[in-house]
Amino acid sequence: MNSPSNIRRDISIKIDNKKQMDMKDMFKASSGFSRTRTRTGYADTLEQLRKEFYERWEKNNPSSADGLKNFERTTTLGTGSFGRVYLVQHTQTKAYYAMKVIDKIRIIKLKQVEHTLYEKKILESAKFPFLVSLEYSFKDNSYIYLLMPFVNGGEMFTHLRKAHKFDESLSKFYAAQVLLALEFLHYCDVIYRDLKPENILIDIKGYLKIADMGFCKIVKGRTWTLCGTPEYIAPEIILSKGYGKAVDWWSYGVLLFEMSAGFPPFTSNDPMKVYEKIISCKYKPPPFFTVDLTDLIKSLLQIDLSRRFGNLRSGTTDIKGHRWFHHTNFEGIYNRQIEPPFKPKIKNPGDTSNFDDHPDTELRISQHNLFEDQFESF
Repeated sequence: MNSPSNIRRDISIKIDNKKQMDMKDMFKASSGFSRTRTRTGYADTLEQLRKEFYERWEKNNPSSADGLKNFERTTTLGTGSFGRVYLVQHTQTKAYYAMKVIDKIRIIKLKQVEHTLYEKKILESAKFPFLVSLEYSFKDNSYIYLLMPFVNGGEMFTHLRKAHKFDESLSKFYAAQVLLALEFLHYCDVIYRDLKPENILIDIKGYLKIADMGFCKIVKGRTWTLCGTPEYIAPEIILSKGYGKAVDWWSYGVLLFEMSAGFPPFTSNDPMKVYEKIISCKYKPPPFFTVDLTDLIKSLLQIDLSRRFGNLRSGTTDIKGHRWFHHTNFEGIYNRQIEPPFKPKIKNPGDTSNFDDHPDTELRISQHNLFEDQFESF
């Protein structure tokens, strides 16, 4: 989804060949999961989630060709390079969904058929509390449609710009959810590759949903795809060295910085200068950062992969066990039992006031089934 205020969204790139927080609740447990859910217990949970992910991944679920008739389109939530995202309501259940509409012709011209089919499979396979997932998909003569639950609190990016920066306790609450989401994806051998506030939604209760799985990829070794948003790209991607899951932990460090500072650590009007700053790792934490936050960010923004947190032998334990997350109740957060520090103002389930206004356009559906063979498996 694009918005005029979001100057980074249009430069996400992919070149591929191929109420106040209850502090007693938030910090009542030691790092990691509490007494009622041991680390071993959560490891079992991750193992089960991974099994379910690949069971869904192996299934072939072709989309229906007449699903659009079951939904009433209301307004445009956002626009992108491939199409638009609409708010729609199911005619029978009255539930609201965000419907991503992608033009077949555009997909063919940009040679992104395989990539689009891959995105659908990721969305329908990855089920986790802090990830957006696919509820419906269908196609017609001109478009393909991906329907996700409508997360009506809007983007983190919008709220961050309004607040200028988040209080550190709010940053920590959000960071814990993102950490768990990345941990799950990596456990399934999925690299996310486009972490940023624009791709994080806030729901009615104040919890997060990471959206836009377009750059996700199952990688068990290394990949060489250049993709992401300049300010968030890891140095090894820029240097074309081949990379793995560690790139997400670099981006995670950038996210921690931006949430707490109000701006990313590596900035310039010239993307090439941004890249220069990244590969030299030149940034300056604001003086109001706590020592612990500064230290964690430093441990994540490491050019040397053998020193980057998340990529070491202990994996995410190094991050969960860091002083900044001291006493964070990851179990309570995973189970959505913690009272969020912030809740978006939402009048009703179909309220779009947390999204920018966009002019609506009609969908022009061809009388002929365009590129039927190419989208047969969608």
